[in-house]
Amino acid sequence: MSYFRIHLKYLLLTLILISYGCTECLNIYKYNPPQDGEAGLKVGSLEQVGMNPQVVGGVMNCIYANKYDQVHSILVYKDSLLVFEEYTEGNKFKWDGLYHYGERIKWHKDSLHTIMSTAKSITSAVVGIAVKMGYLNISDPIFNYLPLHQQYKKDGKEFITVEHLLTMTSGLAWDEWSGSHGTTDNDIDQLYFLYQNDPIAAVLARPLISVPGEKFTYNGGGIIILGEIIKNATGMDYGSFAKEYLFKPLGINSVYLYQFENGTFACEGSIYLRPRDMLKVGVLFLNDGMWNGKQIISREWVNKSSTPFRNNHGIDVPIDDYGGFDYGYTWWIGSVNAGKKEVAFFQAAGWGGQEIIVIPDLNMVVVFTGGNYVVGKHIFEMLEEFILASIK
Repeated sequence: MSYFRIHLKYLLLTLILISYGCTECLNIYKYNPPQDGEAGLKVGSLEQVGMNPQVVGGVMNCIYANKYDQVHSILVYKDSLLVFEEYTEGNKFKWDGLYHYGERIKWHKDSLHTIMSTAKSITSAVVGIAVKMGYLNISDPIFNYLPLHQQYKKDGKEFITVEHLLTMTSGLAWDEWSGSHGTTDNDIDQLYFLYQNDPIAAVLARPLISVPGEKFTYNGGGIIILGEIIKNATGMDYGSFAKEYLFKPLGINSVYLYQFENGTFACEGSIYLRPRDMLKVGVLFLNDGMWNGKQIISREWVNKSSTPFRNNHGIDVPIDDYGGFDYGYTWWIGSVNAGKKEVAFFQAAGWGGQEIIVIPDLNMVVVFTGGNYVVGKHIFEMLEEFILASIK
């Protein structure tokens, strides 16, 4: 499909969805508190945590009216309880499908969902665990952990550190925001289309266009390198290390991790999890890295994740309804309206509406999954107008 036809189909879909946005929200939703808890996730009701079910339910009435297109799930965790959990019908992700849509299904709590770039924050957590265990140091040059790619240790790239990859400040030339997904105009897609045999080399071969540490450039390729660093630093491949030291302690038993043809893990985006398991990651960070009495990730790592790095301020993300994020260790940082006050948040965010939003001052985590791959997301509209507005 040509570049022109891809953008034409996006324009047509956008016009359709604008018309949907003019539709009145329905009044058919009836709130039912989550019934089935699991280890680490106790359930309760909105009333128990001081939230108005009628106000929160308004978001479902708008979803049912197609105002927000494909929102597949919303989970709200507050004051140590899962108090809201809803799933809708929607399409599975299909790379070459129209609007990237595949089979249409009814999503449920045990459905594995693509988490897209939310995976970057999962990878950051895994790196944090490796640091805590003493396997690596974030201030080390990346080439200390890349023995098979020493030929790229030149032209200033020898000064790129692990921290620079975590903060998207490596200085490597990269563009995955202006090029359309599904084409080789997009640098991250090039790895899948052209460099299955060595995606690490393809990233490191890019020229250095700024001093490492100085300028933010969104770069999923750098996150894939972090997966390789985990392998070489720990002696375990990324998937095995993540399952043993992050997923297993959190009780995450269902996970899909995509690998390139040479075995490299695509840990920047190609991970599938249940929404409840996304929530567990958010709760882990809400609780300063603690889960069920055990320190999985250090408090310092959570602080680094939720604190802007150097010049990482005021970043506008394409087709996102929040303007001007800050950025830490792969987590986006900002503030939202909660009634009459502003509260800080940090979030793991992915293409299409995959979000883990942590709001420490409200003792809250909100998870979304969705299929809005070619139109703007309305995550913060839904969050502020319904979920946060419901707090009494």
